[in-house]
Amino acid sequence: MAITTSGLFVAPFVDVFDTTQLAVNLDGDTIKAALYPSTITPDFNATIANAAYNAGVYSGTELSGTGYTAGGATLGSKTFTGSGGIATFDAADTSWTSSTITGARGVLIYDDTLSGKNAIVLVDLGSPYSTSAGTLAITWSANGIFRYTLAA
Repeated sequence: MAITTSGLFVAPFVDVFDTTQLAVNLDGDTIKAALYPSTITPDFNATIANAAYNAGVYSGTELSGTGYTAGGATLGSKTFTGSGGIATFDAADTSWTSSTITGARGVLIYDDTLSGKNAIVLVDLGSPYSTSAGTLAITWSANGIFRYTLAA
């Protein structure tokens, strides 16, 4: 299998609202974006132990290269807002300058502040991207990194 779609991870969201009360703070925590190849198979229903950075299919498969630091880039200017029944998470566009990276297809967005480094969303870039002493730039959608409808 391979990365074929973007998606939110179920376990961390359930743990925010159940008795676990996972303390995800999308505005205040250090949220990171790590790069992965198309060859991994994401499981959006994975247990909390496997829906995390450096766990499950995200262990030992993160891309590497010049200009890329393990763990990925820290997202800047994060916002988590709600309006008209829609919750939206967004951040400033992300880039790796002067990088040599091969085959970036998936971006794992995770909470680096939490001890479990819990995954939040995997973004499918649509096809693999590479750089050679250049800039890998990700321009997030005008609708945010993710959004979901809570009410009509």
